[in-house]
Amino acid sequence: MTFITSRCALAAAVALCFAAPAQAQSDTVVITGSRFASDPSLLPIGATTISAAEIRNAGVSSVNEAIRKIGGVYGRQSLIGSPDDFSLDLRGFGTNGDQNAVIVLDGVRLNENELASPILSNIPIDMVEHIDIMRGGASVLYGEGATGGVINIVTRRPRAGEHSGNVFAELGQFNSGEARASVVQSFDGFAIDASAGHQRTDNYRDNADFKQSRFNGGVQFNGDFGRMSLRADIARQDQRFAGSLSEAEFQANPRMSTSPDDFGKLNSDRYTAAWDKKVGAFDLAAELSHRKRDMDATYVSSFGTYQYAATSKQTQFSPRLRHLGQFDGLLNELVTGFDFAHWNRVTNALADTTQRSKALYVRDEVKFAGPQQFRLAGGVRRELFDKDSVDTSGFGSNYNVKQSHNAWEVQGSMLAAPGLTAWAKFGQSYRVANADENGFTLLPNKPLETQTSHDAELGLGYAQGAAKIDARIFRARLENEIYFAKVGPFSVNTNLDPTQRKGFELDGSYRFAKEWQLQGHLQMVDAEFRSGPNAGRELALVPKNIVTVRLAWLPADGQSADIGVQRVGKQRYGGDFDNSCDARMPAYTTVDGRYARKFGQWELALTALNMFDKEHYSQAFSCRGGIYPDNGRQLKVSARYDF
Repeated sequence: MTFITSRCALAAAVALCFAAPAQAQSDTVVITGSRFASDPSLLPIGATTISAAEIRNAGVSSVNEAIRKIGGVYGRQSLIGSPDDFSLDLRGFGTNGDQNAVIVLDGVRLNENELASPILSNIPIDMVEHIDIMRGGASVLYGEGATGGVINIVTRRPRAGEHSGNVFAELGQFNSGEARASVVQSFDGFAIDASAGHQRTDNYRDNADFKQSRFNGGVQFNGDFGRMSLRADIARQDQRFAGSLSEAEFQANPRMSTSPDDFGKLNSDRYTAAWDKKVGAFDLAAELSHRKRDMDATYVSSFGTYQYAATSKQTQFSPRLRHLGQFDGLLNELVTGFDFAHWNRVTNALADTTQRSKALYVRDEVKFAGPQQFRLAGGVRRELFDKDSVDTSGFGSNYNVKQSHNAWEVQGSMLAAPGLTAWAKFGQSYRVANADENGFTLLPNKPLETQTSHDAELGLGYAQGAAKIDARIFRARLENEIYFAKVGPFSVNTNLDPTQRKGFELDGSYRFAKEWQLQGHLQMVDAEFRSGPNAGRELALVPKNIVTVRLAWLPADGQSADIGVQRVGKQRYGGDFDNSCDARMPAYTTVDGRYARKFGQWELALTALNMFDKEHYSQAFSCRGGIYPDNGRQLKVSARYDF
């Protein structure tokens, strides 16, 4: 979304834009809620885990798809045409959902200091070991932006003597196609892995072509020094931008383009070194990562041609320590660490910006002996930011600001009855305005205030036999929520009056026969202003109700089938904070399905997306306008070979 957001920010500055913006080899799952591989009895409280086996059985082809379809996270279709980079939204943060959730890959944050969603399509799905979804405030361990929650992606480590791999090819409607391959080779104390892929699609709409090529590779060493790994993740994207539609245009032809000459590209290179070692009761770990992104876009309008170019670089270093020990029957986990980050962006038109941050966090969790398995955890974080912006274009901002912020959390759980766990979570999280948000505010050269949230959650979880269900009620009370909103006659990045999210979540699965499993997710959210001129009014782009149900058929003869239904309720159009628009975005229901059959090491599959060709949209940034249609029906056929 960087291209589109940057275009609208500049246009707004010159009064041109006022509204925008496989069967897995092992089923073992180790959750890393403490930023370390956890003791089985200290798994994150109230978390959802997607295993490699579930990913393989469901036949999903990307990390983003697994998070949405298996994990039940709501997603909005990408504005830049990527079929595998839906904007993810935990707990109803609307168009800023991706700014209020932290995405972590093998200990490294993927979030950017700009209005850009983390790119997940360049993570090879075949190398994922598990994905953990931790809903609710989590700033103690993961820093700013974790008010909605954290999605933690962990790739698998090669096992000693392992030699495996696969190749995959897929063709579908809209001139879409994908080819990918991966291989793992392990020796005594040394392992290598590599994955490469290419995909392309014309997409549902005119002038919405998308292409991506990627390479992911790594080496791993094991010895007396511990485990060390080196990785490279390289991706190249080319895309064309279809533009937004009015309601009348959408009803006449949702496939049309209003910007037939707009296009862009995104190149991303990330290099990571990681190390961990166990010394007695202590675990030591660290990641050092450097990422470079080059972005270029061209926009053509009646005002002329605008070309945007930017290069951003980000370096992160995260050393940490854990002590895990037994004390008089108590199991105690103490985690402490530092997070250092340096981010810089240079553009051809806007301000050149830099952000430096450093943080210290401490978290302790105790599990008490006894049949109730009582657990109590608490933690604190202190983070310092130093932000600079130097503008030579006349459209950006000049500032130097230092900020410091604190987060805290207290959590507890207990086994209330056989199979029934109750928990409570309380804390404070925060989010700082990114470079794009600070670059276009109502008061020039004045950065926005930090968004803070007081978070609370109560939950019950039941797991017994073939049934598993988690129910949560939650509330987040926010001050200075950061949003692009209308202030007087202008739309600018601003701090909103006090807001809140409160709601109910239900996740469950039930295997009612050996070959059949039902899985469902329900989210009900009230997002509204707590005070100010809009007190009691609804926030924009937050569906009140989202229901996802999936039915899987997994017989033992090599066949498999999966069908999913999602219902998304009505929501306010983007920018409609005073609820004055005489309409809401329509509710919609979509159905996806997949059938696969194995023949030895081969698997052939047929997939249908939006099976009944429902015309709908999840992105709309003005009353009855600013609409970005979602895809219509698409059929795909694929073949996979495992070795």
